[in-house]
Amino acid sequence: MAKYKLEACLTPSIFDRYSDPEAVVVVIDTLRASSAICNAFANGAESLIPVPDLEEAKKFKDKGYMVAAERDGYVQEFADFGNSPFNFTPERVRGRTIVYSTTNGTRSINQASSCHSVVVGSFLNISSLEKWLLDQNRNVILLCAGWKGRISLEDSVFAGAMASRMLDSGKYSSICDSVTIVLDLWKLAKNDLLAYIDKAAQRSRLREKGLDDCIPFCHEADSTDAIPVLEQDRLVNINKKPV
Repeated sequence: MAKYKLEACLTPSIFDRYSDPEAVVVVIDTLRASSAICNAFANGAESLIPVPDLEEAKKFKDKGYMVAAERDGYVQEFADFGNSPFNFTPERVRGRTIVYSTTNGTRSINQASSCHSVVVGSFLNISSLEKWLLDQNRNVILLCAGWKGRISLEDSVFAGAMASRMLDSGKYSSICDSVTIVLDLWKLAKNDLLAYIDKAAQRSRLREKGLDDCIPFCHEADSTDAIPVLEQDRLVNINKKPV
């Protein structure tokens, strides 16, 4: 019999209705923040400091930190680079602490920080994340970062992929309508994921700005086993292998 509860929150705008101080929150921002974070750790980043606003990011820059910052997909003028996972190359990030501020993802990380733990999820680390979550023995909330408080298709699809795995384990159950919604979306998407994601508004936004080159990469499963977990003010890879 399932012991733990699984819920999905489709937008941070209503996260206060779901907040459980004893739950693990999986923050999902498929295009592109959570994919970029996972790729940064795959390429050897030491830690990432998520900040919700640009003024704070500028203060870190003035202190000498490397900063990745974007709004609406555009790199901010003071930043070293933006939000594409391709920006987080080994040459740039290995051994470094990076301050990170994005339109949706980093705000969601900060919003969830009052819960027991916060972890970043993407297709890039989906299997390692599944195993880690099952080992936590806690309720899980799948928090979709969405787009400026609205629901996003790509985050909901990933939530469905993760929900399917969690429920199939037999360790979790759900009576959450949002979980049912994302499961149905995943069933529609999984046989041709990229074709389905082509419907997403964020896919169109990125295409219009010439930033859609990362979309196939963001939907490749298991390119890393990184587990980015929030510890105090920063994300660290708790699955980091000894050097």
